[in-house]
Amino acid sequence: MMDQPYSTLSDTALADLLKSGDQSAFAQIYDRYWRVIYGHVYKMLQDEEEAKDVLQEVFSEIWVKREQPYTNLSGYLYVSARHKVLNLIRKNKYQSAYLSSLAGFAADHSTATLERLDEKDLAAAIEREIQALPPRMKEVFELSRKENLSYKEIALRLGISDKTVKKQMYKSLQQIRLNLKDAGAMTIVILASMRG
Repeated sequence: MMDQPYSTLSDTALADLLKSGDQSAFAQIYDRYWRVIYGHVYKMLQDEEEAKDVLQEVFSEIWVKREQPYTNLSGYLYVSARHKVLNLIRKNKYQSAYLSSLAGFAADHSTATLERLDEKDLAAAIEREIQALPPRMKEVFELSRKENLSYKEIALRLGISDKTVKKQMYKSLQQIRLNLKDAGAMTIVILASMRG
């Protein structure tokens, strides 16, 4: 097996080598997955530094816990990253102007609610709420969250002022938040992950 370059090894083979403390196997795992994990985390946090910190924690942890069996390496990394993002939100360490109108809402819900949620159901519920928005509000919301346009870019495209865009976004988030108030803080994560 060691005649093969590390880049050609399967995740399972790399996990076995990692277990024995093989630093090259760890480096290969990092090279293989850091971009996708970083992208996943950044999509939720919209903050470069926070995303880098989470990425570092995820890979540090996999080295520290290298003796445990990793049957699904990519799945483990994805879930680990997601949990770390949720913990950041729970501890109120993460703030973003983009989600400031929802920040207080998240703090009002218990973490137990968070754990019971089915992400797919919630994403579908949010999508229903977006579709139910008044036409202009919906258009502004989708340009921001799905096409990842800035308020300025949306204003230019629709021929309205930045201020109007900001107001429409605030109203959209408020309306979605009110209609989904039983869903808990996961709403924030889903809304964030819809961006881009």
